[in-house]
Amino acid sequence: MIRIIIVDDHPVVRQGLIHVLSECRDILVVDEADNAQEAISKITLNQYDIVLLDISLPDRDGLDVLKEIKRIKPRLPVLVLSVYSEEHYGYRAIRSGASGYLTKRSAPNELVKAVRKLSQGGRYISENLVDKMLYDIHYDSKPAYQALSNREYQVMLMIASGKAVSEIATELTLSVKTISTHRVHILSKLELKNNAEITCYAMRNQLIK
Repeated sequence: MIRIIIVDDHPVVRQGLIHVLSECRDILVVDEADNAQEAISKITLNQYDIVLLDISLPDRDGLDVLKEIKRIKPRLPVLVLSVYSEEHYGYRAIRSGASGYLTKRSAPNELVKAVRKLSQGGRYISENLVDKMLYDIHYDSKPAYQALSNREYQVMLMIASGKAVSEIATELTLSVKTISTHRVHILSKLELKNNAEITCYAMRNQLIK
């Protein structure tokens, strides 16, 4: 039996995942967590075969949580789930220690396939993501946005999608001042001038659609 903990702050999403996985006789969701602190605590104290981890959590960046999980239990496979495209956020997740990456738009059977593959010691990475990683390694190609921290990258995508600083602060449970500081760093690292240029940059690099 593959024992899973789901880490996601949206009850509807957790219930949807449980519904999909409950139809498989070899998979059992044994625990849930809706924030980073609860997830780290449960993973430290209990034994699971796989972690399903949302990349956007209210109290801490999902990729930072991923790194913490791998520090505590290096051999515990983590499957990252996200609304962001795998070609770009997936790259960061794999580099941070994830064994697989899926978007929340993926078909239910793909989720099951990924869980089973991870349980057997494998990885679940799309062909597009593999191609991108191999290209970057071969040509030593590192786009400027890879210099952003995980939080800066997340804020950049939210700005590019049209969200205001105050809206982002509320969604990430951070202060407006903190988000504004991230914005300044984003503009500096990408050599951009304003939010409009951030949006154009993200679209040009196919980070958003």
